[in-house]
Amino acid sequence: MAKNPAAQVPVGDREVRVSSPDRVIYEATERTPQISKLQVCEYFATVGDALLRAAGDRPTAMERWPDGFREGMRLATGYGDDGDGFYQKRLPRGAPDFVETVQVTFPSGRTAHELCPTEPAAFVWAAHMGTLTFHPWPVRRPDADHPDELRIDLDPQPGTGFADSQRVADVARELLQEIGLRGFPKTSGNRGIHIYVRIEPRWTFEELRHAAIGFGRELERRDDGVTTSWWKEERGERIFVDFNQNNRDRTIASAWSLRARPGAPVSTPMTWAQLADVRDPRDFNLATVPDFLAGGDAWAELDDTAYSLEPLLHLWETLPGGELNFPPDYPKMPGEPPRVQPSKKREDHWDADGNRID
Repeated sequence: MAKNPAAQVPVGDREVRVSSPDRVIYEATERTPQISKLQVCEYFATVGDALLRAAGDRPTAMERWPDGFREGMRLATGYGDDGDGFYQKRLPRGAPDFVETVQVTFPSGRTAHELCPTEPAAFVWAAHMGTLTFHPWPVRRPDADHPDELRIDLDPQPGTGFADSQRVADVARELLQEIGLRGFPKTSGNRGIHIYVRIEPRWTFEELRHAAIGFGRELERRDDGVTTSWWKEERGERIFVDFNQNNRDRTIASAWSLRARPGAPVSTPMTWAQLADVRDPRDFNLATVPDFLAGGDAWAELDDTAYSLEPLLHLWETLPGGELNFPPDYPKMPGEPPRVQPSKKREDHWDADGNRID
């Protein structure tokens, strides 16, 4: 059978070539019809300006699903396992000239040239390459070492759901207002909620992470349905504030990204009032979000004010708890607790500095 000819998707002053336009990327669900590769590319062309405001000039990893997404498919974690989807951190060869890059340094000290979108056509090209979700760093070119946004990731644990995320998000909104910061929320595309705060780009990743821990601990103090416990066995049925998403080389799905889940849900920016009215975040998907965005971009004012991290670092310095664990691929960090599950820890196997005694 002959292949369908490539399509051309207009994006601004460009036309981006899309091969295999009829390839099925999402199967039909009760909310959405079957979705083709061409429709995915057209979606990113439609939301391209808003997506560029959220992710433009940022090093961006691409979450690629070249054969589309089907329920039961897995995303490779990067720890030697296989998956149907994978993260692309280095720009693949053969990208067109309008697709730019920026060099980033990973915690290991290695470097890479990642996608750095400077125009909406870059997102459409990436979608042509199978990208559904964009994962931008919280930094901008040319300074890739000083974050300019704090990301508060409210991650529901088993036994909790989106309504719990909404409740905690409202507590977070009140706390941010009390300390003079403005937060901008979005759905995660699943059960969680992300809150972004634009900050002055003069802080390190370590300070950004400590600010997130301080904020999370104050949320714990105000709502017993919140936890900052790194170990899953200690989290219980609570909303986990994933502070480690503020580390170097840790990213969150961008605003307006599709997610690899049934029904093509979208991580959708909203006003606080809109967020409070959401009953099911799956209602915001590839088919519905373009019309939702046409009513106005809830994040249009995100760049209007850049705040100091000092109020949040004050919480880190004054609330008890000390340092928390880093992800397993990070080197052992100063003051970090032992990297062993609490249920498996024997105190006589560890010294006062958290080093294992052999």
